[in-house]
Amino acid sequence: MAFLDNSGDIILDAVLTDTGRFRLARGNGNFRISKFALGDDEIDYTLYNSDHSSGSAYYDLEILQTPVLEAFTNNGSSMKSKLMTISRTNILFLPVLKLNESDALSEKVARHSVGGYLVAVDEDTEDQIGTVAGVMYGENLGNGTLIRIDQGIDNDFETSPSYPLSSDLVETQYEIKLDNRFGTIIDPVSLRAQTPSFIDDDNIATYFITLGAGASMVTTNTETNRAETKEVIRGPRGTSLRLMIQSSLDLNTSTFLFTKLGSTEAANDSSSGAMNLSIATRFIDTIMQVQGVTTGYRIDVPVRFVKKQ
Repeated sequence: MAFLDNSGDIILDAVLTDTGRFRLARGNGNFRISKFALGDDEIDYTLYNSDHSSGSAYYDLEILQTPVLEAFTNNGSSMKSKLMTISRTNILFLPVLKLNESDALSEKVARHSVGGYLVAVDEDTEDQIGTVAGVMYGENLGNGTLIRIDQGIDNDFETSPSYPLSSDLVETQYEIKLDNRFGTIIDPVSLRAQTPSFIDDDNIATYFITLGAGASMVTTNTETNRAETKEVIRGPRGTSLRLMIQSSLDLNTSTFLFTKLGSTEAANDSSSGAMNLSIATRFIDTIMQVQGVTTGYRIDVPVRFVKKQ
């Protein structure tokens, strides 16, 4: 890895992703580039200085002189913030994704006190933990907490939610990434496991969940009341994503991955950052990434897989 020379002409540094290189290496003649994405994660646009004493030619000088890394293929560390193009010039606000943890919902959606969601990986762990806020049942699906993510323009006074979100800003498809060694994405209504589009060389499974494509995980948010307590988006609302996580067979039946990748916690540990469960546990921490395909906005959701010792 090195820095690009940005002292002269503009350079576009393009590489194949890990998945792209894998498909190219098959050598079966079916490889073709159908999608690309652009990113400039290194750039800090707050460096734009419209008060520069030397005039307008220097307003963006610090931005242009920012060192830019060569493109690299590891999907876990590149392209955190993708660039997007919208032809309209009258956009004042862009939508975001937010976790909805409202107690007013009929569903249990609040996180655990450790700041993420817990997945009890087997029935024994489920029985011992019981109904604790923020705990999903990884074996007996349909019980416990689910994850809800809402999309829309989140401002308090600028735009009323009674106005519809522009169609070119509505997320109709979500990309979800989760470590395939640990769990699988589940539709919380049908309780069906979703099939990943692909699994990369780091065992990260990528799922594409689409509005109206059979699964009931993505729904249109039709609530127009700003003061509605079950909503976390205060402006125009787009769609909502609901999901659960099923624990993998490896976590359900074995402690191997917990020993190799995880840690332990004693029963009733009330120290800072502890789960304070009534049983001694093994656990593995990971991150589930959820990204809107339309705008590229991404949210990282902490997930902890828990097993009774």
